[in-house]
Amino acid sequence: MASPSSLMLDLRYIAAPMINQSDFPFRLLARRYGATMTYTQMYNPHLLLNDQQYLEYHIRDLSAIAADPGCLERPVVAQLCGNDPELIVQAGRKLQTYCDAIDLNLGCPQEAALDGHYGAYLLGQKDWPLLQDIVSAMSHSFVVPVSAKLRLCHPTQKTLELTRHLEASGASWITLHARTVSARRRRQGAADLDQVKRLKDNLHIPVISNGNVRRFSDLQENLDLTGSDGLMVGETLLGNPCLFSGTVPDPVDISLEYLEICRQYPGTTMSTIQTHIRHFVEFQCGRRPWFPKFRATLGATDTLDSIETFLRLRVEKWRGRPPRHMHHDSVEESLSDEKDDNEHRVFESDLDLCF
Repeated sequence: MASPSSLMLDLRYIAAPMINQSDFPFRLLARRYGATMTYTQMYNPHLLLNDQQYLEYHIRDLSAIAADPGCLERPVVAQLCGNDPELIVQAGRKLQTYCDAIDLNLGCPQEAALDGHYGAYLLGQKDWPLLQDIVSAMSHSFVVPVSAKLRLCHPTQKTLELTRHLEASGASWITLHARTVSARRRRQGAADLDQVKRLKDNLHIPVISNGNVRRFSDLQENLDLTGSDGLMVGETLLGNPCLFSGTVPDPVDISLEYLEICRQYPGTTMSTIQTHIRHFVEFQCGRRPWFPKFRATLGATDTLDSIETFLRLRVEKWRGRPPRHMHHDSVEESLSDEKDDNEHRVFESDLDLCF
C-alpha cells in the first residue's frame, strides 16, 4: 500500500470532486490560488471500460498534465464509484498512470447512486464487508495510494467503526463529509465537525474535513475544531476558486483567467464552461438586478470568444464600469445593445457585492 507521504502528497487544501465541474481548467485555476491537491469528478467504472468516447474524454482531461510537466495541476486524485471490486480495479488500472491517487466515492447522494447502489448508499452496515473488499482490492492493485470519501453512517456513531475497517483494508486517508445522505438535499443542515474530530482522534491515517467552509476564516476554524490533516472544499470554491489564498477575485478577472486556461487546454464542454462563469459572477453579483439577464445571455453564448466579449462589454457596463479592450471587433458589435444596457443600468451605490 502506497502512502500519501511516500509520494509527497500535500493534503492541506483540496478541491473537491464535483460532477461536470472538476474539469482540468478549473482544477488548474484552483491550484494557482492555493489548493494543494485536486480531485477529478466521479468516474463511472462501467463507462470507462465500455464506452471508448467516455474513456478518451477523461483520459484527455488527465493527460493535459502530462503534456506540460511544469503544470501546477498535479497532484490530482481520480475518483471512482461503484459496488463491484473487479470492475473498479479494472477501471482504476486505466487511470493510475495519469493520477497520483484513486479515491472511492462513498458520499454521492444523488438518486442515480441510490438506484445503482453506490456512493453514500453503500454505508449501511450490511455493505461493510463489500466496502472492505473494494478498498482492499484497490490498495493491492494500484501503484498509487487509495483513499475514500464518505458521509456519516446511520447511526452517526457507526462512522468511526466503518473507517477503522477502511483503514485496515488499505485506505491511505479518509475524507469525511460530515452530513448524512439525502437524495433530495445535498446539504442537510450544518456538517457535524465533531465527527471529523472523532475520526482524527482515533484513526492512524490522515483525516480530511469536508463541510462548513463559506469564507477564508472558516478554514482555520475548521482545522482548529477538528484537528484534521486537511480541508476539502466544493461548492464555495466554485464561486471563489481563490478561497484557499484568502482573496476574493474580481468576478470578470477570474472568469477571463479561466477562459484563457480553457483556450490553452481545449476540450472542456461549453456547458461546463458556462456553468463556471455563472458561478464566478453569481458569487458576488447574484443579487444584482441584472443577474437574470446575465444568466439568459450567458446561456446563449456558444464560443469562448462570445463569452469573453460578453464579460468585457456588457457585464462590465452592468457593473457600472467602462468596457474592457477587445480583440474581436465583429463580436463586439454584435453584443452592443444600448437600450438593454440602459434598462439594466446598475448605479454605483449598488455595486458593493460586485467588487
